[in-house]
Amino acid sequence: MKRRSLPSRDELLSFIRERSGKVGAREIARAFGAKNADRAAINRMLRELADNGEIERRRKRLHHTGALPPVVLADITGRDRDGELLARPTEWDEDAHGAPPIIRLVIPRRARPGEIGGVGDRALLRVERRDDETTGRIIKLIDRAKQRILGIFRSLPNGAARLVPIDKKQLGRELTIAADRTGGAVDGDLVAVEVATHVRHGLAAATVVERLGSLKTERAVSLIAIHAHGIPHAFTRAVIAEADAARPATTEGREDWRAIPLVTIDPPDAKDHDDAVHAAPDSDPRNAGGHIVSVAIADVAHYVRPGSALDRAAAERGNSVYFPDRVVPMLPERISNDLCSLRPHEDRAALAVRMVIDADGRKRSHTFHRVLIHSAARLTYEQAQLAVSGRPDEITEPITATILEPLYAAYRAVRRARDERGPLDLDLPERKILLKSDGTVDRVVMPQRLEAHRLIEEFMILANVAAAETCERVRVPLIYRVHDEPSPEKLNALREFLGTLDISLPKGGALRPDAFNRILERVKDRDVERLVNEVVLRSQAQAEYSPDNFGHFGLNLRRYAHFTSPIRRYADLIVHRALIRAVKLGSDGLPEGADVASLAEIAANISATERRAMKAERETADRLIAHFLADRVGATFDGHISGVTRAGLFVELDETGADGLIPARNIGDEYFRYNEASHAFVGRSATYRLGDLVTVELVEAAPVAGALRFRMIRQPHAGQTPRPGHEPRQQGKIVRTERHGHRRRRGKRS
Repeated sequence: MKRRSLPSRDELLSFIRERSGKVGAREIARAFGAKNADRAAINRMLRELADNGEIERRRKRLHHTGALPPVVLADITGRDRDGELLARPTEWDEDAHGAPPIIRLVIPRRARPGEIGGVGDRALLRVERRDDETTGRIIKLIDRAKQRILGIFRSLPNGAARLVPIDKKQLGRELTIAADRTGGAVDGDLVAVEVATHVRHGLAAATVVERLGSLKTERAVSLIAIHAHGIPHAFTRAVIAEADAARPATTEGREDWRAIPLVTIDPPDAKDHDDAVHAAPDSDPRNAGGHIVSVAIADVAHYVRPGSALDRAAAERGNSVYFPDRVVPMLPERISNDLCSLRPHEDRAALAVRMVIDADGRKRSHTFHRVLIHSAARLTYEQAQLAVSGRPDEITEPITATILEPLYAAYRAVRRARDERGPLDLDLPERKILLKSDGTVDRVVMPQRLEAHRLIEEFMILANVAAAETCERVRVPLIYRVHDEPSPEKLNALREFLGTLDISLPKGGALRPDAFNRILERVKDRDVERLVNEVVLRSQAQAEYSPDNFGHFGLNLRRYAHFTSPIRRYADLIVHRALIRAVKLGSDGLPEGADVASLAEIAANISATERRAMKAERETADRLIAHFLADRVGATFDGHISGVTRAGLFVELDETGADGLIPARNIGDEYFRYNEASHAFVGRSATYRLGDLVTVELVEAAPVAGALRFRMIRQPHAGQTPRPGHEPRQQGKIVRTERHGHRRRRGKRS
């Protein structure tokens, strides 16, 4: 029988810990029989628990601090005394939650050997908390243990060889390979070895077990990342056969939109074109000044059916991976670059959304259609921008007034609504590596941010919102693109840091991106602009995929799904299938058996493949830049401090965007105190902070690992030591920066 009283602190914590599903003040009041008048008291208790770090709000729900989601990616790290496998979550914020929880794996009695997993494997787990123990059942093994080491084979005159590891963490730890254990490798090959002998002194011995390719080819650098991260890059015969057998779609079961002059607007080097746009004034007098915006997206679902070989390959890859020298596509070229590429003047199948926009840029209504289109033109961003600026070329001149100007008119309206919505508006430039014909770096550029880029972005966001709304309205499950609010721990750290700059971040109340935008506006065109943008970015949560909708904080949207790139993202393909089922556009939609639980597994997997791709792309860029700078050791460069850790300062060069480390011993000849909260090394005569402009000397470049090491030359615009009364309470670690001298020691904590 429910009692009429407020829960105690321990009862409240126990309820939040054990409850599955949504947990909030309403659910707590209902469970404990509290009256409506007691809701304020319950909210006050919850705030106190949150302030004490005992609970946190994640995905719009209350959780016991450090609680795991129902499905988690985890690494199998060892065994307990009884021999049972133990795992830890792959991603865990130790600063916020302390040590990661230990998950004991429950292995079904009838499990086959290949389904069990072993130490070092990475797996997708369904976790459950019972009797103060967290258990997990393996849904899918993602990566097998890497018992091998990858490196570059370097021949020696006596027939033996050395292995130069590609991992930054193993930099300088070469392995020796006997003449009879080279596996036929030649100098410059990327090879996989097994460590044969671990020795206390001298080099460990290894045996070549696989030759992966020559680093003398144009595609050598990305090859390292592909193998290092286990990115699938070769399609099976079954997948290729299925792709080759596909035939172009016709008007059967489709609306004929070929008379609508849709256009694609992409980068000049784009290989596939999966979105086309069109806009026109709305002729309805009830929507004076409004617009009709149409977005057509390649109908990948028509060619990639659920459960097919193509579908299994796409699900495994999760997304395409983009390197400067190549693309590892999610789908074979027959699909991605041919049948699903919206080429100009060719009939192509598409899934389209028609949106009615009012004069203020707000979406009034929308409808989805399965169509056949005939793109009127393939344009680049620069082409489109030049045309509406009065400098058309032979392609854009005939379509500027009829196609491009209506697009820009609709965009200007949508932009007004976007500004009113107030999404997070960080200003962090992106760089692009341009290669020569031999695959080496030509130069690094910072592409100009044009209005044409923003036009496409805003129309795609509108289409993504429409997709989520349509599926939600008819209760068809889908995968959302979600972005949580910053955690209380990160907000507190940001608040403390901003205090050193006399900038306040309000406490309490509903957190919105506007709060961050006001801060960014205050520092615009100031010396600390880059610094504050960097720190605000680091305070944000990471976007991911989920079948549960908890909104997109950065875009300030309540519901959002990825719909616009099914050629390169599996999440978008799932959303296409959900829409086909929701709007009854065919028999190839999301299978009826697909539910939130099955989509949770897919979402966790593609979130992991997305992070894998980002890491591989970043490492490849690092290696290319390190190759580019290898012959400039001793040269000086201007840059800014992009990271501050106990090990030293990370510096990003202005010229190339390359990142490298200044070890603590190379900063200067004095003691520095590492101040984590203010992202700084604080000394008696100088302070080095995140974002500071510096001049450095390149001391070492390791192209294979993509590592650069610098020495501090000077700091033209040094950061200021935090003002008295604003020093963070945790002072961190004192570091002696001379190469020789006193031992390092830890500073006291007050």
